[in-house]
Amino acid sequence: MSMQQRWNEILSRSTTVFIAIIVAFALSLLPFLPAHAALSTTSLGLSDSRPSQTGVYTFTTSGVSTATIGCIELDLGTASDGTGSISGLDTSASTFSSQTITSTGTWTVSNTQSASHKLRLVNGTPTAGSATAARTAAWGVVVNGNTADTAYFGKFTTYTDNTCATPVDTSTVEFIYTTGQSVSLTVDPSLTFAVAGTASATACNGATSNVTTTASTIPFGTVTSSTNKIGVQNLTVTTNAGNGYTVHTRYTAKPTSGSNDIDDHGSPNSAPTAFSAAGTEAFGYTTNDATLGTGTANRFTSTPNVWAAFTTSNTEVAYSNVAASSQTTCVGQQVGIAGTTPAGSYTTTVVYTATPVY
Repeated sequence: MSMQQRWNEILSRSTTVFIAIIVAFALSLLPFLPAHAALSTTSLGLSDSRPSQTGVYTFTTSGVSTATIGCIELDLGTASDGTGSISGLDTSASTFSSQTITSTGTWTVSNTQSASHKLRLVNGTPTAGSATAARTAAWGVVVNGNTADTAYFGKFTTYTDNTCATPVDTSTVEFIYTTGQSVSLTVDPSLTFAVAGTASATACNGATSNVTTTASTIPFGTVTSSTNKIGVQNLTVTTNAGNGYTVHTRYTAKPTSGSNDIDDHGSPNSAPTAFSAAGTEAFGYTTNDATLGTGTANRFTSTPNVWAAFTTSNTEVAYSNVAASSQTTCVGQQVGIAGTTPAGSYTTTVVYTATPVY
């Protein structure tokens, strides 16, 4: 072998050894480089996706690195690397909403990069990331961009330090703003009103009936001066009227037989009183509604078994100031006669009117 060949062989072996040393040195540094995790199932949720609305931006991801985390950043832009300005987007007043990227730490918002549409959270003392389960970072008071149905991007990055200089994990998500859907509907006003008869021995506001009524009749039958007759009917209202309803009652005239009639009870609706004892001619009504809408609300119930005279004008017997579902009020009618009340068949018509207030 010539001297030149020997020299070339020595140089070749030296070069190989040198390269091996360099590779070994580089490999020795790997444990000290930041470990990048494989982020997965990433998403960006907006509490209100309408253009120009203010809401909360919540980034969710799995596979967070356990490396020390001092900064969380979401760079919003028109390109996948976070660059490009989104028209109308304003992050300058963003607030710290929440974060679970780390299980400990003192996190606050940083709006120093709001001009670049970067949302940032910084940790006073960087702490290890939480690798288990899905993790979130959320910013409040973010004003959406003003353009709907256009794809935008959010580049999510965590950093080892709270100056946001050395990245750890990164991932990019896509999102859009959507115009809110205008919803309109009409609810028709509704009212159902039913009058139901009751059996004898039905109680109503301290009185007990001794005749059986139907939905359309109060058949007192034969009345004597020794016993007054009482009949009870139930009035049931259902309405969607926001201000409730009022039920009024009236009669067409005093109970009449030819030229004779039955006297009215001596007290008005505004000040009901106890009914006259048997042997006194009288006709009147009572109600168990303790919350009437005019006058003293409980005027019939504060002292039970008090009565008022019918009139040909409407007077109140039931009331509600809100919508009602199957709300039932009992109304009692009582008649008495004197020993001198002329014989005859006496009749009249009692009218109930339910009026909803929308």
